[in-house]
Amino acid sequence: MEAEAADGPPGGLEAALSCFSFNQDCTSLAIGTKAGYKLFSLSSVEQLDQVHGSTEIPDVYIVERLFSSSLVVVVSHTKPRQMNVYHFKKGTEICNYSYSSNVLSIRLNRQRLLVCLEEAIYIHNIKDMKLLKTILDIPANPTGLCALSINHSNSYVAYPGSLTTGEIVLYDGHSLKTVCTIAAHEGTLAAITFNASGSKLASASEKGTVIRVFSVPDGQKLYEFRRGMKRYVTISSLVFSMDSQFLCASSNTETVHIFKLEHLTNSRPEEPSTWTGYMGKMFMAASNYLPTQVSDMMNQDRAFATGRLNFSGQRNICALSTIQKLPRLLVASSDGHLYIYNLDPQDGGECVLIKTHSLLSSGTTEENKENDLRPSLPQSYAATVARPSTSSASTVPGYSEDGGALRGEVIPEHEFATGPVCLDDENEFPPIILCRGSQKGKTKQS
Repeated sequence: MEAEAADGPPGGLEAALSCFSFNQDCTSLAIGTKAGYKLFSLSSVEQLDQVHGSTEIPDVYIVERLFSSSLVVVVSHTKPRQMNVYHFKKGTEICNYSYSSNVLSIRLNRQRLLVCLEEAIYIHNIKDMKLLKTILDIPANPTGLCALSINHSNSYVAYPGSLTTGEIVLYDGHSLKTVCTIAAHEGTLAAITFNASGSKLASASEKGTVIRVFSVPDGQKLYEFRRGMKRYVTISSLVFSMDSQFLCASSNTETVHIFKLEHLTNSRPEEPSTWTGYMGKMFMAASNYLPTQVSDMMNQDRAFATGRLNFSGQRNICALSTIQKLPRLLVASSDGHLYIYNLDPQDGGECVLIKTHSLLSSGTTEENKENDLRPSLPQSYAATVARPSTSSASTVPGYSEDGGALRGEVIPEHEFATGPVCLDDENEFPPIILCRGSQKGKTKQS
């Protein structure tokens, strides 16, 4: 969920805003600028709280935060082959690694850290930053397109398997073996993403007209959505809601599409005896006799809801999140703003823009703001209104993922991988003293 902002005129907003990314559960937004980077909390609609800001590394073009923890990964144009890992609460560098070519993208969960170069992918153990695997001989991947499941219990990895077609390679980040390949599209890939549990994988091709969802790990097609028919677009962002009931896609057009992942039952109620109902039945019956491409198009589901931007042609990323107990559509754009929309999870339709925040103004800075340090419990996205808060029966006391501001807070057990890591004492996460070095295929390769 990270995007590099489009180039713009010197001194303009696009020049100031280099990149932006939502964290794994869409509770935080990170931006990279010519001056450094900033982290924001997404706990409120009315106020955008800056959690942290740094100017130590200029010209940042990749910045990724691990959930709501103190760990942040940064790559700068000044050293594009070097990945820097920081504990921003303590203001210390955990480690840095150098690679054989420019770093194009970073993906991370609580078990794995993925570094994608144009012709290689490096898989690190995030607890000690040990390099576990180097995937070589992959098709040229100039955009660094890849995906990592945020569910640390499976840590599936997906990346393009072909230069000319939309083939996806599904890789197991735990066993370090290829699981399968998926023939997702006829054209080359533009976007891929996992749902929160790692049980579904969505993809879009460079045409941007059809979005498909596959089951993981067997790679069977589950859903097929049509984004549009009249024009090809560039899909810049593809993301599931945390409960996997919705899938959101943004592009270089003014429309953000939201699809609902539901299968219509075969036993549909009888259409009313009207002319519209009669014609609907006739079209469905006729589709059985039409060419395959036409009948497939008629059976593809359309967007459940849409969000309208006041511009097109800007680089942007989208997210579906629950803020203040209501479902929201979030769009961060290279025009330097975050747009927040209300989403009706029952009826869909046009999402209503309710707030616009500037990402480049000073904003509210509270580095230890408590509403950013809350445990991120995934709620059902379609039924969040007035939901009472509940605590998990299985919890681990004494750990605070926020970096120590709420020491000893009880965090749900599902937040941890095996052997919880600490960010609030001297056993700094990852538990290493020094891990600086060059990574040029020192470990197992495939």
